[in-house]
Amino acid sequence: MGAVLGIGISHYPPFSGLDADMAGILRRRLADPGVPAHAKDPAGWPALMREEWGDDQGVRAAARHRAQMLEGLLRVRAALDAFRPDVVVIWGDDQYENFREDVIPPFCVQAYPDMTLRPWQQAGESAMMAGRPNVWNEPPEREFTVRVHRDAARHLVTGLLEREFDVAYAYRPLHHPGLSHAFLNAILYLDHERRGFDYPVVPFQINCYGSKVIGHRGFVTDIGDVRPLDPPSPSPRRCFDLGGAVARICADSPWRVALLASSSWSHAFLVDRTWRMMPDVDTDRALYRAMLDGDYDAWRRFPLDRLVDSGGQEVLNWFALVGAMNALGHRVAWSSFVETYVFNSSKVAAVFAPGAPRPDA
Repeated sequence: MGAVLGIGISHYPPFSGLDADMAGILRRRLADPGVPAHAKDPAGWPALMREEWGDDQGVRAAARHRAQMLEGLLRVRAALDAFRPDVVVIWGDDQYENFREDVIPPFCVQAYPDMTLRPWQQAGESAMMAGRPNVWNEPPEREFTVRVHRDAARHLVTGLLEREFDVAYAYRPLHHPGLSHAFLNAILYLDHERRGFDYPVVPFQINCYGSKVIGHRGFVTDIGDVRPLDPPSPSPRRCFDLGGAVARICADSPWRVALLASSSWSHAFLVDRTWRMMPDVDTDRALYRAMLDGDYDAWRRFPLDRLVDSGGQEVLNWFALVGAMNALGHRVAWSSFVETYVFNSSKVAAVFAPGAPRPDA
């Protein structure tokens, strides 16, 4: 019987860049002619947003935000190393990177061969990495080897199909030369100290961006740039139930499996009612509190339209994780919530354990 660890982090692309560039998404909003002047005026912003923006457009606050994010990443990496998994299953989204007009699967297990990746050359567009300076000062030709546990991937797909979850699978990439940044950044960030990340992975794509994955290419658009909407993503309930099925399959497998959700929470550039200037921090807080309280049913009941309205599309990766933890009876053992308005999205890091008492966080 396999053991299962639940963990979650953010794959926030600007974390890989420099502090001076971390508020770049907000700066783009301020330059959008479709955003009204009153929304751009700091006098009307929440106090935390004004404090973060300061008199240097967020540069000093970026260093603090980075430090808080890094603390969570290091805690999660320590838990991963203590657990010593045979495989890490990563739930992540694809922002018009590997999946495009020819196919958008709701769920896809990527049973690729082992890969040699060059993130500073390959991870462009929504990944915001290729061709830009990075915090490690690594050159464009820097390579990383990622091992993929193909046997575990096939086992997982077989088990899900047997349980009537109609997931897709792929043995090679489609449009992306490497891995979408939800998966790539999870590996790079958990190896922040560059000690190596030798754990085999199984990338498990969820179509989080749904109605904006093709028309908006899963990324930032200006207010006046109106595009047709695509069909929706899978619902929070479906992701939650799929996560539960994955957990049971892994618990019955011969492997020690870490289940990892890779995403930030509400994204400012997806929240139309804030003129795409601010994330929906209130909804983030409500979901976070329910997670801490072990109120997993509140997660399962959460409607898709409310999630989309809050800009929380990527949190569907966490719905799968929370569903898995519900199936196993695991609770949050440690977590952090890094709240922000200037840096696009609040960041949550978490480690789950069997029957853990409710934390004070």
